Amino acid sequence: MSRLLVVEDDPDIALALRLLFSRAGYEVAHAADGRSGLKEAYAEHPDLVVLDVGLPEMDGWQVLERLRDVSDVPVLVLTAHGQEAEKVRGLRGGADDYLTKPFANNELLARVEALLRRSSSGQNSWASQIYDDGLVHLDPTKRRVYVKGEEKRLTPTEFRLLNALVRHAGAVLSPNQLLTQAWDDPTGIGQERVKFAVLRLRRKLGWSDPDESPIESVRGFGYRYRRPGGEA
Repeated sequence: MSRLLVVEDDPDIALALRLLFSRAGYEVAHAADGRSGLKEAYAEHPDLVVLDVGLPEMDGWQVLERLRDVSDVPVLVLTAHGQEAEKVRGLRGGADDYLTKPFANNELLARVEALLRRSSSGQNSWASQIYDDGLVHLDPTKRRVYVKGEEKRLTPTEFRLLNALVRHAGAVLSPNQLLTQAWDDPTGIGQERVKFAVLRLRRKLGWSDPDESPIESVRGFGYRYRRPGGEA
């Protein structure tokens, strides 16, 4: 049974969501504010988080940012805001999906099912050989990454994304290819996720300056990892 965490401050909406998910066969936990939502997520390790944006104590954007620093748990953002800027903000922050209130129950359940399906099948079987080019040292067995000898903490998706790029060093990988290899999502839906995940990966590895980063954006095509010295 999959465990869902609902972080929602409106008691009526929270009750409706708990009933909906329980009747669909999920185990459901609830938190009424951002801080308690984070504590619940850290303690219980849910399979998916349904996160409202307008929360007391700590808003949904802050909760999402904290979650993404330590976890790759799928997050579906709920908000009353329908503006494109809010959707982009959610995707940039690492949300996996986005739904605007009011929403249809069947659509919400379908999106939750799809996210759980991708998450459970997303354990790509990478070769166990260690990758080391003098700059990046990547150990798939131990799931550890070092840049210039300094260990970097990555979420599972960020690890798979970096693994895909370095294993194809010099080659340009399209967003669809990266969705398949890092998210196990061959549909090509949600290509914006790739852009924002690359931005977060660069930041975590200390490569925020795109001109200095070995992860290059190739306009109109995708992304490429350049080994030190510019070798393919």
